[in-house]
Amino acid sequence: MVLNKGLQLGLVVLATSLTACERFGNGSADAVSRVKQKAIENLVFVEGGTFKLGDVGHPNGSPYVVLTDHAQPAVEVSVDSYSISKYETTWGEMRVYYEKVGHISLYKGSGYDEKFIAPPSEDPLSPYFHLKPARTPNYYEAEGYCAWLSDQTGLPFALPTEAQWEYAARSRGKEVPYATDTGEANPDKYLQRPVQYIDPSIPPSGNMVSHDFNVMERRPVGSYPPNSIGIHDMTGNVAEWTQDWFKPDFYTEASFDNPRGPKNPLDPAKPKKTVRDWAGMGGSFGGGDTVFARSGGSVDSGSIGFRCVVNHPEPIN
Repeated sequence: MVLNKGLQLGLVVLATSLTACERFGNGSADAVSRVKQKAIENLVFVEGGTFKLGDVGHPNGSPYVVLTDHAQPAVEVSVDSYSISKYETTWGEMRVYYEKVGHISLYKGSGYDEKFIAPPSEDPLSPYFHLKPARTPNYYEAEGYCAWLSDQTGLPFALPTEAQWEYAARSRGKEVPYATDTGEANPDKYLQRPVQYIDPSIPPSGNMVSHDFNVMERRPVGSYPPNSIGIHDMTGNVAEWTQDWFKPDFYTEASFDNPRGPKNPLDPAKPKKTVRDWAGMGGSFGGGDTVFARSGGSVDSGSIGFRCVVNHPEPIN
């Protein structure tokens, strides 16, 4: 298959800007150094402030999310300043981490080989193209990657709290339903077709992509315009882990200052973390694709991506 020239040029530009850190997964000192460098370069500073966490509703007062009440009531909270990655963590970056910490062997022959830890590819048509977002075998690998970055850089990298995630997605708490350049959704039709007709050579269109989680194919990070503070793909591409334990009615008891979820899982036998950006799972009904949608993901779930934050009150860059 021959790449469309427009797509080919776009991927060359993207690869030029990102590939310096993540050519291919290997645990060499050089590869680790590049991942560290790019992790810092890709940080966007988010000045803290006060906003309404949760579904603020349409102008007529009706909620965006109607299939559950997990995003209600909207509550006023405050978050301190922090920095967040402008991109979801990529396939190439995760491979460096897996090989450096020796986790490849944990998943060999387990059914995870191809779906979550396949070697990254240089082919933009591959679902494992190294600039496409990673989906981890479980929550702990996402948490582990951010902790590893913290160890490597000396900076307090971590997964975002869900309040940090939503504040950044909404461009510092604006009352917008989508984390796009316009605050509205203009979905790419790319994945909205039978699987056998999905063509990775079709150039991106619109300002977001949403897909069923069973489809491995997605766009390279940064394929769509960022939200108004410069962050990409917080609506669509892949759903994202946060560090908070999931509680359906968490907002009814959220603290004002830097709210965090429960200290422990509600059901230790079936622990769940809060997952955001359900547009990345293909959710679109009943407001499920808006920035307000939230639900619990089993810590053993292997269909979710992530990005890291740095908990520091001043810009890192």
